[in-house]
Amino acid sequence: MPDEEAHIDAAIPSGEGPGMGLLGARTRHLLALEFGNKAQFDDAGLEWRRLFSELLGTFFLVLAAAGGGMMGHAFPGVISHQAAVVAPALTVMAIILFMGAVSGAHLNPAVSLAFALRGDFPWKRVPGYIIIQLIGATLACLFLRWVFGNVYHLGATLPGPGYKNWQALLMEIVLTVLLVSVILGTASAAQNVGAIAALGVGGYIALAGLWAAPVSGVSMNPARSFGPALASGYWASYWVYLVGPIAGMLIAVGFAYVLRGRGGDVISRAAGSGVLDEGALTAKAKLSQDIDQGKVVPPGVAGTGPQRTGQ
Repeated sequence: MPDEEAHIDAAIPSGEGPGMGLLGARTRHLLALEFGNKAQFDDAGLEWRRLFSELLGTFFLVLAAAGGGMMGHAFPGVISHQAAVVAPALTVMAIILFMGAVSGAHLNPAVSLAFALRGDFPWKRVPGYIIIQLIGATLACLFLRWVFGNVYHLGATLPGPGYKNWQALLMEIVLTVLLVSVILGTASAAQNVGAIAALGVGGYIALAGLWAAPVSGVSMNPARSFGPALASGYWASYWVYLVGPIAGMLIAVGFAYVLRGRGGDVISRAAGSGVLDEGALTAKAKLSQDIDQGKVVPPGVAGTGPQRTGQ
C-alpha cells in the first residue's frame, strides 16, 4: 500500500522522533502533544508563541505562590501552611502538562540559565525568556494588588521570623541545587514536558515548601521574588532570592556535568541514560546517532504501527 505509506510519512512533522513513521497517526499526535516537537521548539519563527507561553505560565505560578502566601497571612485559620506551599507545586505540574511542549515551561530565570549552560538551550533566547518571566511575575502581583490590596507585601519571600539573611541564603542555595538537578534530570532537550517532569518538579516543590518554607519562604526562583518586590515596592532581602537561586543553579549544573557529562550532544544523552563506561558510552552514542538518522528503529517501536510492504 505505497499510497497509504506515503500519506503516513507526509503526516510526520519534520524533527519528530525517530521511528515515528511506524506509529499510527493518532499515536504520533498524542506523543507530540505530550513530548513536543523538537523542530518547532527550535523554530525561531515561533518565538512569540514560546514567550507568550512563558508569560502565561509564570503569571499562574506566581499567582499561586504569592497569592497563597498572602491568603495564608490574611486568613490564618482558613488557608493552612500546607495549602499555601502545595498550591504552587500543583500549579507547576499543571503548567508542565498543558504547555510544557510549547516553551519548555522554564518559568524561572535560573532554569533557563541552567539549560543554556548545559548547551541545551541557545543563549540568544535566554534574555527574552528571562525578561518575559519577570513581566509575568510582575503582572501576577499587580493583579493580586488590584484585587486584594498590598497584603503582606504581596506574598514577598522573606526570611522567616528569627532567621537571618545568611540562613535564608544558604537554604535557597541548597533547595535550588536539588530543584535544578531534578529539572535537568527529567527534562528533554531543555523542555519540561510529560508526566515524569511534571511529577518530579511539582513533587519536589511541594516537599521543599512543606519543610523549608518557615526558613526562607522557598522561592528558588528570582522571578517569583521579583514580582512581589516590584509591585509592592518592598525590596528587603531581595538579594537573597537572587543570589541564592543563581548560586544553587551553578552548583546543580556542575553536578549534572559530573553525573551526565556535557550537555547538548549524543554523548550527554547516552550518559544521561546511566551508561558511564567509556566503551558502552561510545556504543550507545553511535546507536543514538543511527536512530536520529533513521537507520535503526528504537526497541519497542517496531511492530507497534503499520508494517511496510514486503515486511
